[in-house]
Amino acid sequence: MWLWRGVWWSGGRRRSRLAGTALGVVLLAAAAHAQPAPIPSIFDPLSRPADEIYTLSLFVLGICAVIFVVVGGLLVTSIVRFRRRPDDDGREPPQVYGSNPIELAWTVVPLLIVFVLFLVTTRSIIAIERAAPPADALEVRVIGHQWWWEFRYPAQGVVTANELHVPAGRATFLTLESADVVHSFWVPQLNGKTDVIPNRVNRMWIEPRDAGLYIGQCAEYCGTQHARMLLRVVAHAPADFDAWVASQRGEAVHDPSVQAGRDLFQSVACINCHRIGGTVADGVFGPDLTHLMSRATIAAGAADNTAANLHAWIANPDALKPGALMPAMKLSDAQITQVVAYLTTLQ
Repeated sequence: MWLWRGVWWSGGRRRSRLAGTALGVVLLAAAAHAQPAPIPSIFDPLSRPADEIYTLSLFVLGICAVIFVVVGGLLVTSIVRFRRRPDDDGREPPQVYGSNPIELAWTVVPLLIVFVLFLVTTRSIIAIERAAPPADALEVRVIGHQWWWEFRYPAQGVVTANELHVPAGRATFLTLESADVVHSFWVPQLNGKTDVIPNRVNRMWIEPRDAGLYIGQCAEYCGTQHARMLLRVVAHAPADFDAWVASQRGEAVHDPSVQAGRDLFQSVACINCHRIGGTVADGVFGPDLTHLMSRATIAAGAADNTAANLHAWIANPDALKPGALMPAMKLSDAQITQVVAYLTTLQ
C-alpha cells in the first residue's frame, strides 16, 4: 500500500486513506449492475499508465519477497541453531559486543534498497505524469460532488454523470476538480489514484486498450456516502464512441404521451438542481438528466437504472442512499408515477 500511495504522491497532495480504500475495493464490484465487468485489480492492467504501475509494483514486491526470505531464513536458522539443548550446562554463552561488518551491512543494504526504490518510483512518476497529450487525445473535465461524478466534454459539448465514456486505444486526459470536499478518482485497471481537491486542478490520463466496462470508486473518504460514490468507465470502439457522442448532443426526447409527467417535473423544485436539454430545467447542482436512460445506474451506482428504482429514489432518496443531498419531493404516488414515466423517455 505504501508503494501504491508513493507512486501518486506528486503534483501536490495526492493521497489516499487506507480505510476508505479497503472499503472501496470491497464495494467496487457493486457498480457493475447492468453488464459484466472485469474484477477491478491493479494486477490486471488494461491501460498504459496502469501497466507502468503494475511493473513497478512487481519490482517492489520482488524486493520485499527477497527481504522476507532473508530475514525469515535468518530467524529460523537462529531459532534452530541456538535453541536450548538438553546437555546445556546453564551457563550464559559468550557475549559478542558489536560487529563492524554486520552493523555496516544492516545500515548500507537498507539504504541501497531505499535508494533503488526511490529511483524506480521517480522514473515511473515522470513517465506517467509528464506524458504529453497526443494530437488526438480526448479531453474530459471531471467534477467530484457529494456523492456523484460529473463529466464534461468541452470539445464535444456533452455533459453526463457517473459514467465516463471514452474511445478504446486512444488517450483520454482528465482534468480533475471538486465542487465541495476532497474526493479521489480511481479506476484500478486504468491508472492510480489521484485526489480531486477543491480550488485545485489535478490531471491524469487513461488509455484503455480494449472496449469494455471498467469499474472505479472514490478512494478518499468524502462523507457518509463515500462508499457509494462509484463510477463506470465505458470504453467504446472508435465508431461506437462517435455514435455515443452524437446521441448525447441532442436535446431530450419529447414524447407527448408523457406530457403530464413533463409538466409536473417542470413545476416542482427538480428544475432547480437538474438540467434537461430543451426544457426549462437548467439546474447545475445535480446530474444532467437529458439522456438519463442511457445510463446503467442511478445515484452513482447505488441502484440499477430502472423505473421501479427511479420511483423509489424520487419517493425517498434516503432509502437508497442515506444522507443523499437530494431531498424527498413529497409527491403523491400517482404523481411520482407520472414523473417516472416522463424520465424513462429520456434516452
